[in-house]
Amino acid sequence: MARVSVKTDHDNALVRLGSSIRARRQALSLSQEALADYAGIDRSHMGKIERGERNVTILNLMKIAAAMSCHPSDLLSAAGL
Repeated sequence: MARVSVKTDHDNALVRLGSSIRARRQALSLSQEALADYAGIDRSHMGKIERGERNVTILNLMKIAAAMSCHPSDLLSAAGL
């Protein structure tokens, strides 16, 4: 089975998840840098996650969700996943 990556993400799941994260962050009036800091993730990596350029790990998704006081499932369902 092929690894899931940006190149094999034909359903645009990574882009949709990144958009979901960005929308939630903006609704909370958080900068990308502030969210990255709260989640303990490098700001440039956070930008790549939001643009769907990185396959976010479940652990990082959990950190991002916790930093925004929500559940990972909230971000996934908002992305239609």
